[in-house]
Amino acid sequence: MSESPTLTPSRDGIMSPRPRLWRSISLLMTLAGIAVVLSQVFLWNPFGPTMLTNQFLYVVLACFLSQVFIFYRWRKPTKSAAVIEEEAAPDHVEPDAATDEGTFSVPWWDALLVVGTAALCLYLALRAKDIVNLGWDVESPLHILVLSYLFWAVVLEALRRTAGPIVTVIALLFSLYPMVSASIPFPVLQGIQYDSNAAAQRHALGVDSILGLPLQTAAVILVGFLVFGVALQRTGGAGFFVDVARAAFGRARGGSAKVAVTSSAGMGMMSGSAVSNVLTTGPMTIPAMKRAGYPGTYAGGIEATAAAGGSITPPIMGTAAFLMVSFLGIPYSEVAIAAAIPAFLYYLGIFVQVDAYAARRGLRGEAKHLLPRIVPTLVAGWPYIFAIALLTFLLVVRRDEAQAPFVTVAVMLVIAFARRTDRLTIRGLRDIVVASGRAIAEITGIIAGVGLIVGGLSMSGVSLSLARELVTAVGDNVLLILIAGAVTSFVLGMGMTVSAVYVFLAIVMAPALIALDVNPVAAHLFVIYWAAASYITPPVALAAFAAAGIAKSPPMATGFTAMRLGAVKYIIPFCFALNPALVAQDSLPRVALALGLSIIGVFVMASGFEAWMPVVERPLGLIGRGVAIAAGLCLLLPETTTTIAGLVVALALVVVVRLRPPSGRTAGGLASSSPEAVGV
Repeated sequence: MSESPTLTPSRDGIMSPRPRLWRSISLLMTLAGIAVVLSQVFLWNPFGPTMLTNQFLYVVLACFLSQVFIFYRWRKPTKSAAVIEEEAAPDHVEPDAATDEGTFSVPWWDALLVVGTAALCLYLALRAKDIVNLGWDVESPLHILVLSYLFWAVVLEALRRTAGPIVTVIALLFSLYPMVSASIPFPVLQGIQYDSNAAAQRHALGVDSILGLPLQTAAVILVGFLVFGVALQRTGGAGFFVDVARAAFGRARGGSAKVAVTSSAGMGMMSGSAVSNVLTTGPMTIPAMKRAGYPGTYAGGIEATAAAGGSITPPIMGTAAFLMVSFLGIPYSEVAIAAAIPAFLYYLGIFVQVDAYAARRGLRGEAKHLLPRIVPTLVAGWPYIFAIALLTFLLVVRRDEAQAPFVTVAVMLVIAFARRTDRLTIRGLRDIVVASGRAIAEITGIIAGVGLIVGGLSMSGVSLSLARELVTAVGDNVLLILIAGAVTSFVLGMGMTVSAVYVFLAIVMAPALIALDVNPVAAHLFVIYWAAASYITPPVALAAFAAAGIAKSPPMATGFTAMRLGAVKYIIPFCFALNPALVAQDSLPRVALALGLSIIGVFVMASGFEAWMPVVERPLGLIGRGVAIAAGLCLLLPETTTTIAGLVVALALVVVVRLRPPSGRTAGGLASSSPEAVGV
């Protein structure tokens, strides 16, 4: 039996009263939560002194954690139920009617959770001063102790609904860990032990667990960026990026695939989410690639790989990048600048592989008359260009990472309401607010739950000893600990969100890397890159599986194709961990030199992966592919000897391949040579 009755929009497209009520509640709670964040960020304080940090966080949780139970059901609806609901919606109903009807059909038990969670958090907010002044996180009255247990349970349930059961079990085990830490038979894992009451109080009322650094960062910084991403997308940003990509690259060989890469990179700058990126641009780009002659597995792989770069692409990146701000204590602008070169190299590698594949298979671009013109497209999309430029200016020059997204959103909305065509309506504004509420609720549920992992490790004091023991175990071997970190990040990423993996390894693994003289920014980005690799790596490969659904291709085959196309993503983290110039952590001349050599290295490597060298326009055999990959890797490493050797070998390979007469059919740089041909 389903958890709630399936409701159908009325024939005139008007929602029934109950779902409309819950949408209104979500709208009001989101507005209230954003208003509280604005007051705290801009120091408005209309009702008196600035709120205490814990008071502010409890109010944010009241507004957004409670909304998890509006948007996420006890269990996911079955596919058949979703299909029945979609088919039951009449054709003339407005697009959001059927969706809203199902989304806001809140069963009575979830309604109780919404009200109970909001009331619980607001009560704790009212008693915030007593929590601090009377030390209730150590010893509290009985009713506060009971509420602490309830709060602990609610956070775990919200985490289960937003992030899934695997990460919830991990968070539960780590939150219980302080209760048995002194009894662990392994000395390295032993720590300070608490009874259950003390653990509940520290988790619910302390500043190192649920209310710790991850939630503080999310509430102050991340909320604004989530609103910005939703506003940019809902006001037409997604279509703009696709149109710009089509105008710029649509006529080139393999143009449809290059459009997918470019548009997904643009979307990644504002969404920071691989799966949502696929679901936004994929329905437009994947069918276009299939029409151009790309197999379904390759089309899905391209979209998944390009979309997976969202969490590493400035200026927005993913949630984990914002958490770096709190762990490293640096401005977000520094994180974004550090991530710029690796993100560029990642997309360069995909772009070169896409071009090489098109050259090898003879795939041409679209006809000119079917494509938008670049200048009119840029002129029409000036609000989006201006918004990204303004946000970048505020982040890099003004360094206002908390205020920057809100200022940018305000300017965007004014422009959207004032423009003559595609003007934003009140209904459109309402949809932006509701969509923002859902996005913030999801992240809040994840971050609050992940805070329990931080709390369990910090309460027991084990986090410091783990990092110390890791360094001792590897014997000061940087490469060995990097490999261990990559494997750990990837394995955890298969069952946890990127932000959850990052929070865990930022406590355990990153300090060990830093202790071995790896640059702190590079160490933390290393963890993020490898955690995000699970989006395109089987057996999980969420982004690849989402793209496979659109492409109607085998999910595992699509995942392995995405893995090959994103090969640079597996290599770059090792390179910037060993060469901090690649994350802008060196002098400008060294950064420029590292960037130039890395561009050559990625170009050569990508040519080797795809068995064709663009520009030279010749195929590569097995030996040539191996030489190209090795030379490209050497160019990415910091040692002078390996860099020179890589450059010499790469140049020699280009000369040899160019002098070799083209085999097979060639026309305009196209060739049909088999990639499996032996030889250079």
